[in-house]
Amino acid sequence: MDLHWLKPLLGRPAPFTTVFLDATRAESAGEAEAVDRWRALRRSLERDGASASVLDEIADLVAVPAGRRGPQGRIIVADADGVVVDRVLSEPPTHSVAVHGPIPALLPAIRSADEEVDVLVVAADRTGADLTRKTCGAGAGQAQVEHVEGGHDDVHKSREGGLERRSQTRAEDSWQRNAELVAAEVDRKVRDGAPDLVLLTGDTRAAGFVRDALGKDARGLLVEVSGGGRGDGVNVAAFDEKVADAAAQFRGKRRAAVLDRFATAQGRGDNAVTSLDDVIEVLRRGQVAELVLDVDALSGTLAERELWVGPGPLELATSSADLATIGVAGDGDRYTADVALVRAALGQDAGVTFADDGAADLVDGVGALLRWSDESTPSEAVPSQSADQARLRTVV
Repeated sequence: MDLHWLKPLLGRPAPFTTVFLDATRAESAGEAEAVDRWRALRRSLERDGASASVLDEIADLVAVPAGRRGPQGRIIVADADGVVVDRVLSEPPTHSVAVHGPIPALLPAIRSADEEVDVLVVAADRTGADLTRKTCGAGAGQAQVEHVEGGHDDVHKSREGGLERRSQTRAEDSWQRNAELVAAEVDRKVRDGAPDLVLLTGDTRAAGFVRDALGKDARGLLVEVSGGGRGDGVNVAAFDEKVADAAAQFRGKRRAAVLDRFATAQGRGDNAVTSLDDVIEVLRRGQVAELVLDVDALSGTLAERELWVGPGPLELATSSADLATIGVAGDGDRYTADVALVRAALGQDAGVTFADDGAADLVDGVGALLRWSDESTPSEAVPSQSADQARLRTVV
């Protein structure tokens, strides 16, 4: 899961104000209901000492509709100087919450990012296509639409006399050339900034020509979805549901792929670790590609256990004495384990994947898939620095 949009929070001046808001606009109440929810949160933040200027800036953002209808959430994070992160979420939180303190409340943001899927919808017909770039899930906002028109306009078949076969050939040749132009533009967009999914829809024959003309990279992201198109008569609501279903399937596959890689690495006893002590060790060394967190542990052991952290995100330890051994002067700060681990993951451009229902074998509710390892890396096959015999397992 890509968390680049949270990177601006690293190194920012404390304190932080985090707002996780149900931003759904009730039809009967106009825009007042989301604002009312914010007002209740603001009173709580004022009691906790949040600055008036920061709260005024958040209030101005909340007062402006996010540009989408239906249920939605919003996460806003501000540092001492003002708002740093503002994102619209596809699902509202069960309860709107606000936190003011020395660190941002990152987990709600990261849980919402787990739902985000970047989609390029290609609605093709015989003359070209509409290319719509949109985000399904968290971060959903205004879609970007581009129209690609082919240069070949002989797209209608004739059925008059002896001209039928020649006209049909010319028409199909025009469809194919127009589709090649569409495919070239899709390929360019994939090269410039690959979406998670390319969804192809529209006229069946035209879409087939586009599919056949796509390059290898775009074809690897391709999913064909019926029901969309460029002209009138498209059931937009029904098609949007199909897009959402395709995004949900991709989301599940993305999570399963990471957990499968983690399980395979565990089985080999290489490039994967678990247990809090070992994960802390590899985070400090910048080895982590993906942090794996058990969903139940986020509201249990990882939320209850405290870690010591230094000024840098990779400076974390299980005690102040351990923090001193890695060169951090003073006692450092104390964060709950979930926050400290996520902060360290962000600090090394690692992703975060959530595992639920026993989807991963995690000691202490946490594991890590590694970019690299060496002889000093904690191993699942032999005792590590943690001397935690409980985490050892048979490696075959």
